[in-house]
Amino acid sequence: MANINAQDLLSVRDMVVCITGGGTGIGRMMTTAFATNGAKRVYILGRRREKLDETASLAPHIIVPVVCDVTSNPSLLEAAERIEKETGYLNLLCCNSGTMPPALEAKSGAPLHEYRQACLASDPSEWAQTFATNTTSIFYTTFAFLALLDAGNKGENCSPGRKSQVLVTTSIAGYSRLPGTLGAYPASKAAATHLIKQLAGSLVPYSIRVNGLAPGLFPSELAAGIIAMGGKGEKEATEEGAFEKNFVPAERLGKAEDMVGTVLYMASAAGAYLNGNITVLDGGRITQLPATY
Repeated sequence: MANINAQDLLSVRDMVVCITGGGTGIGRMMTTAFATNGAKRVYILGRRREKLDETASLAPHIIVPVVCDVTSNPSLLEAAERIEKETGYLNLLCCNSGTMPPALEAKSGAPLHEYRQACLASDPSEWAQTFATNTTSIFYTTFAFLALLDAGNKGENCSPGRKSQVLVTTSIAGYSRLPGTLGAYPASKAAATHLIKQLAGSLVPYSIRVNGLAPGLFPSELAAGIIAMGGKGEKEATEEGAFEKNFVPAERLGKAEDMVGTVLYMASAAGAYLNGNITVLDGGRITQLPATY
């Protein structure tokens, strides 16, 4: 058996990466993972210039902020054109942008009339926007950058044994059957999870892999409300013991180290055999919910 060097196996050195929603939350963790571990260039896309610039300041010689709206095809194509001019290829595209609409005013179990009214009072435009960001954008972002990923598979742009990849951030919410979570967000994430599998099969002829990452609770703007409901309030949220085991078996939120280690594995030669895979990273939370997983 050949000698296997773990450092080489997990290397992302000289990769060109693009991360949508790369300025905040999980996207910022991903950006840090690549920018501090040898990536050649990390493009971070988002609508808020100030958040992008803040994250880019961590490694300004590597991280490139690009204002982009993933729900706009012209905006996506403009970003792709810029990357084509500057580097000519991508090795990894992380479709990470996400949004969560407000929760319903009433929950299942409330008086029927009250529950009906609360559901009908929810704004249909919030459903449309949630699906546009969490699901539809994955499709259009992938194809806007497809030629760059193809170029990443050729010549010196490609690392031996590792094909270009689309890595999509979905969520364990897409598996949840918890009645209180009814709404656009889990439905959009279930759709995103299925889309990942469809894209993986569809892009096989072009040697471009597609995988998904389904996080549980990590510190982020999106998860703030859920986190507030479950914490004991006695410890830092990422410290073991901050939550009851029946809420998160790991008894804490996900840490940056959890995300960094996972994305480095999935992006490196160590994860080169993954295709059409959904990696759940949730400290065991999905085991405590009624779910389809």
